[in-house]
Amino acid sequence: MFTSLLRLELIDNPQLRELAQSILAKRQIFTARALELIAQCERDGGLNAEDAEAFVQEALHTFRWHHNATVTAEQYQQLHDQHRLIADVVAFKGPHINHLTPRTLDIDAIQLGMPAKGIPPKAVVEGPPTRRHPILLRQTSFKALQEKVAFSDQQGSEGSHTARFGEIEQRGAALTPKGRQLYDKLLDATRAALGGAPAEANAERYMALLKDTFAEFPDDLAQMREQGLAYFRYFATEKGLAARDQEGRPTTLQGLIDAGHVHYEALVYEDFLPVSAAGIFQSNLGDDAQAEYGSNANRDAFEAALGLQVQDELALYAQSERRSLQACAHALNLGSM
Repeated sequence: MFTSLLRLELIDNPQLRELAQSILAKRQIFTARALELIAQCERDGGLNAEDAEAFVQEALHTFRWHHNATVTAEQYQQLHDQHRLIADVVAFKGPHINHLTPRTLDIDAIQLGMPAKGIPPKAVVEGPPTRRHPILLRQTSFKALQEKVAFSDQQGSEGSHTARFGEIEQRGAALTPKGRQLYDKLLDATRAALGGAPAEANAERYMALLKDTFAEFPDDLAQMREQGLAYFRYFATEKGLAARDQEGRPTTLQGLIDAGHVHYEALVYEDFLPVSAAGIFQSNLGDDAQAEYGSNANRDAFEAALGLQVQDELALYAQSERRSLQACAHALNLGSM
């Protein structure tokens, strides 16, 4: 689940920051029955089948879309003018599932196919350009629906809000720190050459610049592996297993690969890219909205809000690669690789 965390300290208007804080302080996103069942579960060490089903039904209320806002039309507009996502987080009874993300093997076909079905897509596909061997994550979406809402000082659904949309993703190879550094450098160079964020008006030029700039990133798995740009999973082949007791067989990883004793494939990237995610939301804010991708990351604040320590994604990919090498060494009767 991808969750937006509102950091109140980044709202630059003090009065608006206090307003948002006071609204959120009054909010209870769980039903009374859900809280009772949570306490019961913690006290008894679990729930029976009937109570577990009741808990699921109560929990669903937390994520449902509520068309009744908790703020007045004027307050909504103030929050909206600061940033539409602030209005989305603050102005309603609780969080809501605003998009689902199906995965595809050909995101370019999806991007081209949406208009033919009357679905308006965002201007560009976020992430790297089209490649023979995809890397990291490519994302697109159809634009958010305009939905009627009722503000607290209005009779009936006289207002509107855009929040819910559909997102599509295509995943590729997980990159090493060296690969990520190259990716970030090329993406920054593309945006610098464009002179701003990609939008409807410059979409064609942006995609052309992206393709040209990323020509520097090898589009060959062997080169990506040899240059240490991506993480891989290794497998002992039938040929390798058959030769496991032969004298004079290769013992180095490269030798085993060259001899066909070990096969490899790229580890799939299973995380998110901040700039790409921002681009998805930006497309639903309108091209005239704030287009800055400022670096305001605060890991300590995020972990404090989450209540847990966040694991290092790159370390997890490195561990997966290392485990696969150890499994290969064991299968091939080698001490290590």
